[in-house]
Amino acid sequence: MKLIDFFKEHPRVAVAFSGGVDSAYLLHAAKQYAKEVRAYYVKSAFQPQFELDDARRIAKELAVQMTTLYLDVVSDETIASNPSNRCYYCKKRIFETIKEQAKADGFAVLLDGTNASDDVDDRPGMKALHELSVLSPLRLCGLTKAEIRRLSQEAGLFTWAKPAYACLATRIPVGEQITEEKLKATEAAESYLSSLGLNDFRVRLMGNAAKIQVPAAQIGKVIENRESIIAELKRYYSAVLLDLETRE
Repeated sequence: MKLIDFFKEHPRVAVAFSGGVDSAYLLHAAKQYAKEVRAYYVKSAFQPQFELDDARRIAKELAVQMTTLYLDVVSDETIASNPSNRCYYCKKRIFETIKEQAKADGFAVLLDGTNASDDVDDRPGMKALHELSVLSPLRLCGLTKAEIRRLSQEAGLFTWAKPAYACLATRIPVGEQITEEKLKATEAAESYLSSLGLNDFRVRLMGNAAKIQVPAAQIGKVIENRESIIAELKRYYSAVLLDLETRE
């Protein structure tokens, strides 16, 4: 099946929109082929501000209406207790929220950006998508991550080269309580490192310390900025560590 054929079968769609590579291309395709499309972004403490900013930018460039919904996930103890399948409970809350609003807006079909490269067996959140009958056109049409990046570049989407991003909660070890304070510290630390020109990195919580993981090619930049990084991150953490195993 091709995307044009999918949207012939589903001409009016709601898109669960994150502002990432996959959902941005999906929104682009929906704008091209569907008769009517609306994007829905869920803002919670798990998403940094730049993700919302990117989502708004893409929606504006594509001239697609985007509805922003706010969700307090940290007050949900099942999610905040951070079990190994936290992603399932979180995804279910997010997609239930979107589905309810989309239905009220007259959209019966909800889509997400899961692609053909995603490992379904390794993603607890996929169970929630299945339970809520969320459709994944990119996966149904066999589009891989590499193909989506290529097509996004051809379409002029700025997200084509955007690094993969996992929510802020993934920086906290499984089983450790998630709090607003920990999430805000992570966002502030990663925002600062990003301002130095680093990309595709993580700041993980290890006890009360920050463990910085960067690609091997960026270790030099971390060392160059060592003093300023320590000064900034020690506003939130007891110590600042650099993971020499790096991100590949």
